[in-house]
Amino acid sequence: MAKVFIYPINSLILADLVERFGHKPLTMMNQIREKVTNISLDSPPINITPEDPKLGLRYAAIEVPPGVRGRMALIGPLIEEAEAAIIVENPPINFGCIGCSRTNELAKYLIRSKGVPVLEVKYPESDEEARDFVNKIAAFLESLPKEKQEETGKVKKEKPLEQEIKK
Repeated sequence: MAKVFIYPINSLILADLVERFGHKPLTMMNQIREKVTNISLDSPPINITPEDPKLGLRYAAIEVPPGVRGRMALIGPLIEEAEAAIIVENPPINFGCIGCSRTNELAKYLIRSKGVPVLEVKYPESDEEARDFVNKIAAFLESLPKEKQEETGKVKKEKPLEQEIKK
């Protein structure tokens, strides 16, 4: 199961497609749910902890508007976690949040420069384009590994432990 970053970041359509093909969509909705249900928040309408602005500075400089840093405090960790990405170009406003152009450009830049497989598709404007849109996404998602290859990592971690026991 690959962790797939989607853009627009809160697109329910893309999140559903990713889940249907057995992968985990990295979405804004999950990040916000964690913020809202986290006990450490004193003021639920604000939904911010003292660490959030510091986390935002990791992705955007101090001169950048605070809204960009705030959004990147949520989006940045998703980009770091991503193993693949789907970017829809020129989506309409109701396809997903495209509210802050600078944040969107920064997020797309960071995911492209990360070096993970990225599918970039144009938002469909006809029924035929919509079928092609879904088919391209389906082919991309099918090309991603279904399960992680963690066995090699576990073997490497267990080997030194076995050697310590023998000593």
